Amino acid sequence: MEFVYFLKQTLNILADLLTMLILLRIVLSWFRHEAHGLMNLLYQVTEPILAPIRRAIPTLGVFDISPIVAILLIKVLRILINSYL
Repeated sequence: MEFVYFLKQTLNILADLLTMLILLRIVLSWFRHEAHGLMNLLYQVTEPILAPIRRAIPTLGVFDISPIVAILLIKVLRILINSYL
């Protein structure tokens, strides 16, 4: 029972962290930035999630909705996993 609780908490923390990193990437994309270590790390963590979504869902003009879709998918997966465990 303790392992299931630990697993749920770990997955919830990872989902929250990933959501925050995607949101941070959105906000930082609004500003001009040079090659910076933080942005490089942010892209390395979030791009493997956003790239497949971006290939599946085209952009809406200049708007990239892949971060919104990714956050929604994270939320849905979180609900499904929490209800299963």
